[in-house]
Amino acid sequence: MSIKVENITKHYGEQKALDSISFSIGKGELVGFLGPNGAGKSTMMKIITGYLQACSGEAYVNDELVTIKNTGLRKYIGYLPEHNPLYTDLYVKEYLGFVASLYKVKNRKKQVENIIGLTGLVNEQHKKIGALSKGYKQRVGLAQALIHDPSVLILDEPTTGLDPNQLEEIRNLIKNISQEKTVILSSHIMQEVEAVCSRALIINNGVVVIDGPVDKIKENSLQEKQQVIVEFDKNPDKRQLENIPGIGNVNFSNGKWFFESLNDNDIRPGLFHFAVKNNLVILTMQQMKQSLENVFQQLTK
Repeated sequence: MSIKVENITKHYGEQKALDSISFSIGKGELVGFLGPNGAGKSTMMKIITGYLQACSGEAYVNDELVTIKNTGLRKYIGYLPEHNPLYTDLYVKEYLGFVASLYKVKNRKKQVENIIGLTGLVNEQHKKIGALSKGYKQRVGLAQALIHDPSVLILDEPTTGLDPNQLEEIRNLIKNISQEKTVILSSHIMQEVEAVCSRALIINNGVVVIDGPVDKIKENSLQEKQQVIVEFDKNPDKRQLENIPGIGNVNFSNGKWFFESLNDNDIRPGLFHFAVKNNLVILTMQQMKQSLENVFQQLTK
């Protein structure tokens, strides 16, 4: 695994920011790291980068233990913090050359040119960073995170301040990057995570509340109960529907029946058998899907 976190706990005085968190992320995974403000996301990312030391537990990058003293490990990690720290008096190309020198990048000039092209900064490279728009400053931040070709990329709110066109370009860039790298993307924009990430990891109050493929989370297949909407050609008796094996709650609204299972068993076959037995025609049947935003709200309120 490129990233492995085992029972990480972090306190700030009396406040527990992280409470025995564990997860792992493999090469080629693009994971959305979600949670409300104060959930512990930035703290976790700072621990993985070696910027903060955990109170207990261990984090590994490329099977190497992360500590604040293990500075050599940082050559594997590209990091774009939430508050993008840049030297605003430097020119874009000058700044990226400086960062490349810190990482002792070989063929520095060529690598700077490649990253400038990759991040869409060709027309801005001879401008001072302080003169750039917020969106282009974010691009510079992403460029510095990529300059040394790290195997692990940690992005904290990477698309802040981008217009819709820039947003699409950066999303595609991150997708392409993730094919060869391990990427953690933290964002408050659920639509962005749905569009870019294949997996979502949500934390709340310092603990992991759900971790799995985005599609599975939206389909409720990681939840204990299944929810199904059915429209019959005739309305059956509600008491009969409640007696179908595995059915929990039954509600009727706007010509459609809303069913919730008692457990994680699939209730759709039972509904089909009921319809056949009672000479009913099923006009529509669908398993309820939710947006990632709805799931997020349910798990973090």
